[in-house]
Amino acid sequence: MDAVRAVAEPRRREILRLVWDAELSAGEIAERFDVTFGAVSQHLKVLRDSGLVTLRQDGKKRFYRADREGMGPLADYLQSMWAAKLDTLAELAEAAEQAERPGNSEGASP
Repeated sequence: MDAVRAVAEPRRREILRLVWDAELSAGEIAERFDVTFGAVSQHLKVLRDSGLVTLRQDGKKRFYRADREGMGPLADYLQSMWAAKLDTLAELAEAAEQAERPGNSEGASP
């Protein structure tokens, strides 16, 4: 499966986001999803086979990390997509906070 098709699946994008800056074990990754460990393992295999993550084995544990260099221009796209979502979330949180402040109705003076 090519990289673009691999990241088309939302859980795989979320896995990539989790291992973007930090190496995590398969178990740590699986804990963050509401699906079985086997399902997460299959997603990790697709990401690995597509060259999107690297695998380091330490004993019985498997550790994954995003392979930004192997992604090429896809890395920039993913990073900008996550940044845009974070910006939108921050704007929504700010608006909600302002709306909850007492005396912050339209026409009221500060």
